[in-house]
Amino acid sequence: MSEAPAEDADALARKLFSGPVAFLKSAPALRFLPDPDVPEVAFAGRSNVGKSSLLNRLTNRTGLARTSNTPGRTQELNFFDVGEPLRLRLVDMPGYGFAKAPKDVVRKWRFLVNDYLRGRAVLKRALVLVDSRHGLKDVDLEILKMLDDAAVGYRLVLTKADKVKATELAAVAAATEAVARKRPAAHPEVIATSSETGLGMDPLRRAVMESL
Repeated sequence: MSEAPAEDADALARKLFSGPVAFLKSAPALRFLPDPDVPEVAFAGRSNVGKSSLLNRLTNRTGLARTSNTPGRTQELNFFDVGEPLRLRLVDMPGYGFAKAPKDVVRKWRFLVNDYLRGRAVLKRALVLVDSRHGLKDVDLEILKMLDDAAVGYRLVLTKADKVKATELAAVAAATEAVARKRPAAHPEVIATSSETGLGMDPLRRAVMESL
């Protein structure tokens, strides 16, 4: 079956995300997860990577995902329903790499995320956000290994692309893609985005739709 042209796919994705999108629930443990009745796409990233801002821009909302000045505050899986009738759920995973969190909080995060990744049959893809100003860090590589081990397909997404020069962005994108090509579950292409300017929103929405 032939694929739809990119412009048609972008239009369909924009229409979906401009429609109903609503917070469903937070799950501090697996027993609180919603019924696995629709596909899920998870967003992962360091606690200061701009994940909430990107989710808000992706869905054309200002307050869908809560932003915080305190990195690592969100330690639950947050679920958002997309579409009417319901088409998919976006999952805002708790940020990782927070230096000041107690060890028991870090341990709880690891168990929650690892169990979710390994046991969620409706999880179709993860989007791993990486700060364009810093590139991949050791804590990012840890989550990539978790995804590889869980056999969950994922794609790397650069955030805050408006904060770096074009040459720096090209360099970090190339370096990130070089890593992605060596990972068994990673998509080889990286998407550069900015929640401030809207850069990369169409490719990001298309990546979500393609996973379905």
